[in-house]
Amino acid sequence: MSDLSPSPPDRPVIEVVAALVSGPDGRTLLVRKRGTGLFMNPGGKPEPGEAHVAALRRELAEELGLDVAADALDPLATIRTVAANEPGHDLLAHCFTLRLDDPRHAAAAEIEEARWVDPADPDVALAPLASDHLLPWLVRGL
Repeated sequence: MSDLSPSPPDRPVIEVVAALVSGPDGRTLLVRKRGTGLFMNPGGKPEPGEAHVAALRRELAEELGLDVAADALDPLATIRTVAANEPGHDLLAHCFTLRLDDPRHAAAAEIEEARWVDPADPDVALAPLASDHLLPWLVRGL
């Protein structure tokens, strides 16, 4: 599935991987990077030559202390949207779903805060990828 929203062709694009993480109670795990105000889905930029699943597994381990098996990440969509923290840039996000039975995590690396939120009423300021694309999928029941 793909959601490549129209965007001016001259905008720089940042490629990332992101996880739509859901817990047993229906909440989703969002993170806020140090020095920023918006909550977003966990993930980050792949290293050169790094496969999307490998990059997401690495980011989840670095940022949240999660050891996730590759087969636990299910491809969801590739989405182009406005970047949250890089003005004038778009994101090209390769998104995966991840269901966690154990809600424990530990914010680390550049993550200032991680929290489980109700996707229908997150009560936090959201990055465009989360607010416009990923959380609505959870509300609709994927």
